[in-house]
Amino acid sequence: MGQEALVVTDAPSYVGRFAPSTTGPAHPGTLLAALLCWLDARSRGGRVQLRLEDLDPERCKPAFAEAMHTDLAWLGLDWDAVVLQSTNTERHERALDRLAEAGVLYPCSCARSEIRARGRRAPDGSWRYDGRCRATPLPARAAGGWRASDAALRVRVRNRVIELADASGSALSGNPARDYGDPVVRRRDGAIAYHLASVVDDAGAGITHVVRGRDLAPSTLVQVALQDLLGLPRPAYRHHLLLLEPRGRKLAKFHSAVAAEILRTRYSPASLCGFLASEAGLCAPLDRAAPAELLARFDWSRVREEDRAIEWTGTELRSLGAEHEVTPR
Repeated sequence: MGQEALVVTDAPSYVGRFAPSTTGPAHPGTLLAALLCWLDARSRGGRVQLRLEDLDPERCKPAFAEAMHTDLAWLGLDWDAVVLQSTNTERHERALDRLAEAGVLYPCSCARSEIRARGRRAPDGSWRYDGRCRATPLPARAAGGWRASDAALRVRVRNRVIELADASGSALSGNPARDYGDPVVRRRDGAIAYHLASVVDDAGAGITHVVRGRDLAPSTLVQVALQDLLGLPRPAYRHHLLLLEPRGRKLAKFHSAVAAEILRTRYSPASLCGFLASEAGLCAPLDRAAPAELLARFDWSRVREEDRAIEWTGTELRSLGAEHEVTPR
């Protein structure tokens, strides 16, 4: 299979994407990540796509995807394209075909509890896979190949150090085989796993720049390893500060972060954007600002590096400053 099946050529000089999961409503951390991604692209005259990641059959709901789009538009963010990741199934399956043809795809029957019991933590907080099923062959191609397997599918990544740096200059280098083990690329339930779908869709859309929260920085190595195996281009990566809840954990749906739907009843778009921008260091506290009004002075040298803790009082967002550190995803 030729590489052209996975990569869009002749892409513009800057193409970015914001790729939230649609497993719940947007919250302040989602909105800040979208704002910074959008500002980076628009300030550089680039294009930016909203990719709604909806591959989890149990947790992703169409209503969440629709609400995400609505909430981001309310804040003042526009997109050159809006894509549901589930429409890229054929692209994902071609990538699995290619990995199978390269002889690096294998079925894994290990349960998460087994991996946790005999493993060690990876840099992103997950459990490192020890390669227990690495020698297990796929079903023969004549019998259906990877499509005939009802087990999770993993990829044998190369045991080597990958040299990688964030756009800010921070070192991201490491050995993904040693630090993470072989990643799952298709789950037991048949869903394409996050890392594979992400790199394949980035390449297919011609993404040149990825801007996202620093909780995802450690696992960038896994994505680069998959890009290398598939012969895909490597975008420039930049990872930014996170918003944390009062106990120092990343704001997230499972930490009951206040939903954007509630925030919209208490804030105007400009006042909420101003709060988010002030937490990032882009304007003074209590300033009101639409995203477009932040473009003229946007520069990463003005964006805070340290994470910021906030809380929802029931009527408003309150800044708690930078006394917390991020807990990996």
